[in-house]
Amino acid sequence: MALWSGRFEEGVNEFTQRFGASLPVDKQLYAQDIAGSKAHAAMLARQGVISDEDAQAIDAGLTAIQNDIEGGNFVFDINNEDIHMSVESVLTKNIGDAGARLHTGRSRNDQVATDTRLYMKARAADLMRANVALRQALVEQAEKHFDVILPGYTHLQHAQPVLFSHHMLAYVWMLTRDFERLRAAYKAADANPLGAAALAGTTYPLDRFQTTAALGFDHPIPNSLDAVSDRDYLLDLIYACSVSSMHLTRLCEEIILWSSAEFGFITLSDSYSTGSSIMPQKKNPDFAELIRGKSGRVIGDLVALLVTCKSLPLAYNKDLQEDKEGAIDAADTLHDCYVCAAGMIATMTVHPEAMMAQAKKGYLAATDVADYLAKKGMPFRQAHEVVGHLVLLCDKRGCDLDDLALADFQAESDLFEADITECLNLEAIVAARTTYGGTGHEAVRVQMAEAKEALACDEAAAARLG
Repeated sequence: MALWSGRFEEGVNEFTQRFGASLPVDKQLYAQDIAGSKAHAAMLARQGVISDEDAQAIDAGLTAIQNDIEGGNFVFDINNEDIHMSVESVLTKNIGDAGARLHTGRSRNDQVATDTRLYMKARAADLMRANVALRQALVEQAEKHFDVILPGYTHLQHAQPVLFSHHMLAYVWMLTRDFERLRAAYKAADANPLGAAALAGTTYPLDRFQTTAALGFDHPIPNSLDAVSDRDYLLDLIYACSVSSMHLTRLCEEIILWSSAEFGFITLSDSYSTGSSIMPQKKNPDFAELIRGKSGRVIGDLVALLVTCKSLPLAYNKDLQEDKEGAIDAADTLHDCYVCAAGMIATMTVHPEAMMAQAKKGYLAATDVADYLAKKGMPFRQAHEVVGHLVLLCDKRGCDLDDLALADFQAESDLFEADITECLNLEAIVAARTTYGGTGHEAVRVQMAEAKEALACDEAAAARLG
């Protein structure tokens, strides 16, 4: 019999029971549900709403249920609809009237909101730690191959030479911003709805600050209507997951390109590659492709919850039962993607010679040749056109800029002197980018130190979350 059956003469049929049940999803929140119930019972006893004996029986009964669940000895009955009713019905069966008093001053509306917030805080913390691990793998590859040069691209066309370490750190900074979004999602979830009851609060003398402290929340939510209907914190978490998933697609797309025969910049470990059932020579970057593909489901989870929450009147509506599955899926998916990406990056082999060979193609020195003229007084737009003519000459001859003779340069401008050859050296071109945030060696050393400092701070912050 349902815990709300008193007002009804008939029960739901088998189909609607299954259709309305959230137990297959929210049973994952059993630990949070039990923690919330223990805190609620202790508070009720302290406030004199129930006896100390009842509170002790409830606590012991809930501990036994948690042990049964974790030991695989608990039977989840779909007739109990959700994790809250599953736990409470067994508790009442096991300890009698004391169990039936647990729900005093509480609704499933504030109960489920409490459980979900506790669960999502934990998942956000897990994601923050996995984010740190991936950043560490990227930093280690950047340090290991600090001086390696590869072509930088715009429009996937050769643009200017950059350090491989600079390229890796670009992803570190993306993930650093992702960490902040995850931290914000954690903070958004860190508020206690327990005690809001169904929507209007309760006449019992509840101490919401006691349960807030007991459950490790930062503060109680000040409005009971908002407490039971707010799902912004889930949107915040899925949004953070979506942005980070998008960033991973950019990284993985480059891994896929770089591991191809056309690039040959890296070789992925066998542990992060697969073969073909028909072509014996194949070594496919399947896991990078999977990470790229899984972004679709994470972003889909965000859209789904946005649409679910759209136009909902206050306070609680059954629509909100659909809030958890997508959030859990997004968090689980991103966590697995972080772990996979970290392993893939940590174990890949970098090929500096292949990177340098490509960096010598595509006129990557062109901008520096134009800067050479501009520094001698020629307006940059005119210098741009002069170098364009030189590139066209190279196209026609099938050579590169460093193959041209000094006379070829001086035929375009008498500002060219013998030192123009210094502008064609890739190492010098890279090293000259000394401005803050640039790809020059000294600038990247500064950037590396900042990235490692941020990483250490974030690692410590994630560790403090337990």
